Order: sequence, then structure tokens, then C-alpha cells
Amino acid sequence: MNQEKWLICPICGSKTRLKLRKDTILEKFPLYCPKCKQETLINVKQMNISVIKEPDAQTQSR
Repeated sequence: MNQEKWLICPICGSKTRLKLRKDTILEKFPLYCPKCKQETLINVKQMNISVIKEPDAQTQSR
């Protein structure tokens, strides 16, 4: 019996349009939340979700 659960947005905490199974593996996945309209990079392994923090882009000065 495979356990499934909805993927929860790490920013606002609402359900996204994706379901996770116990054997789902995602690396550097761009998760989009339809409620808060934010995109977040995540890793998922064995139903453990970790958010990837990327540094903000720096503007180049001339």
C-alpha cells in the first residue's frame, strides 16, 4: 500500500497541485504555488521536503 500526501507550499502552507508518493524523488524541482503565486526550488526524498535557498541575483555595475 503506497502512502500519498499533498505537497504543501513552504511559503504559505496551502496545498499545491502535486501529490507525493513514498518513492517520489525530486531534485531542484521548481514548485509553483497557485495561491501565493511564488516559485520555490525544493528537493524531496522519502517524503522529506527541503527548500533550496539560492542567493539573490546581484546587479552588475558598470
